Amino acid sequence: MSKQVRVRFAPSPTGPLHIGGVRTALFNYLFAKKHGGTFFLRIEDTDQNRFVPGAESYIMEALEWLGIAPDETIGKNEKFGPYRQSERKELYQQYADQLINSGWAYYAFDTAEALDAHRKEHEEQGKTFIYNHHNREKLDTSLVISAEETAKRIAAGEAYVIRFKTPVDEILHLKDIIRGHVKFDTNLLDDKVLFKSDGMPTYHLANIVDDHLMETTHVIRGEEWLPSMPLHVLLYHAFGWAAPEFAHLPLILKPVGNGKLSKRDGDKLGFPVFPLEWKTEEAVSSGYREKGFFPEAVVNFLALLGWNDGTDKELFTLEELVAGFDLDRVHKSGAKFDPEKNKWFNHQYLIKANDAILAAEYAKILKEKDITVSVAVLTKIVSLIKERAHFVSEFWEMSDFFFQAPSEYDAKASKNWKEETPALMQNLIIVLEGIENFTSINIETIVKEWLTTNEIGMGKVMQPFRLSLVGALKGPHLFDIVEVIGKEETITRIQKAIDSL
Repeated sequence: MSKQVRVRFAPSPTGPLHIGGVRTALFNYLFAKKHGGTFFLRIEDTDQNRFVPGAESYIMEALEWLGIAPDETIGKNEKFGPYRQSERKELYQQYADQLINSGWAYYAFDTAEALDAHRKEHEEQGKTFIYNHHNREKLDTSLVISAEETAKRIAAGEAYVIRFKTPVDEILHLKDIIRGHVKFDTNLLDDKVLFKSDGMPTYHLANIVDDHLMETTHVIRGEEWLPSMPLHVLLYHAFGWAAPEFAHLPLILKPVGNGKLSKRDGDKLGFPVFPLEWKTEEAVSSGYREKGFFPEAVVNFLALLGWNDGTDKELFTLEELVAGFDLDRVHKSGAKFDPEKNKWFNHQYLIKANDAILAAEYAKILKEKDITVSVAVLTKIVSLIKERAHFVSEFWEMSDFFFQAPSEYDAKASKNWKEETPALMQNLIIVLEGIENFTSINIETIVKEWLTTNEIGMGKVMQPFRLSLVGALKGPHLFDIVEVIGKEETITRIQKAIDSL
């Protein structure tokens, strides 16, 4: 590419960052890094009515946690700052005025009540009211009143907006990197508001001005913005600027049913739709971080929602995603969100994770239960159980028997406790007491030799043995459990089972 790639993620701070927004940020990040370019974060907070305190810092923390932090943003390499639109508002007025002066925009003084009346009138006639070339010269605009009268009304403090004057009878033939050729009839477009009566620009004006001034080369955003593409291209044309290339990403779809993934789907089916937990006075919405997902796993499954590298490969490091990423391989159709598959991804990353790091996380859970274990022992336990887990939070349920003797025994498993079992267990205690090198391999070798020599069936001893130690027929390799809990505890538990069962 001739120009250095510059792409942006430009969310509005109106609440927590939806997982669809995270996917947009990720694809921008991957594209920038693939082409040795810059990924920057701009906060689009021109709509002050919808501004939510804490949302901006939430967005930044989420990107940091995921490992896709921007190269430029508020307080970081501010080459084209400010990166918060509310701090750039003085800029936008001059560009709105420029469009007025060049005939690409006009003042509109219509009140909300007047527009409501027009809508109702159209509805009564079975029509839809669209503010565009059909009626803009019949409404209260600077297109039909004199320049003097317009200036007088503005000077008197009368409320107005500035609207874009959409061209008539044009077919726009535009190119989208993902969707190919798309065309729009300008007669079907409305004259969007560019500048509001409160002195703030709308998304459309601020977005185009900032992307131009920040030298954005590619606009990679969600499919929901595709209908805005003709207006944005026309605005670039109106200003005499070269437009960036556009790529509109497919929607992330509900796991069940049709439509876009929403928070309601997560609440209903019990999975997060936000990267981090979000708290309000009314409720707490769970996040992938707090649910125990690895950030690498979240990045991995999000990358495959609407993109693949052309192979069956599913597990990618961030570096591999960067190397393989190409907008040409992004799908046009929506990608169905699969919470169970996401858990599978986390399972894969948990299996590959360093046991000592997992042990440190598990130690936090044990601390809440007032259980202290050496790092070496806990690391060993983690190595024995992690193959069956999706999350560290599942470790306790899978390994509680390492830390406490069973207080009860599974009723179904207890059927393996036969009339001859107590005698066999007493003999097993004698065998165990005689073992000096109390390691898993040595214990297993000696116990199996005893069974073979005395012609005792494995099932007659092994199942009652596991039941004695665990309280159920579950858990990792039996002799690994024996080694970890030690000789004294093993014998104590067998004796307790003899007395109880």
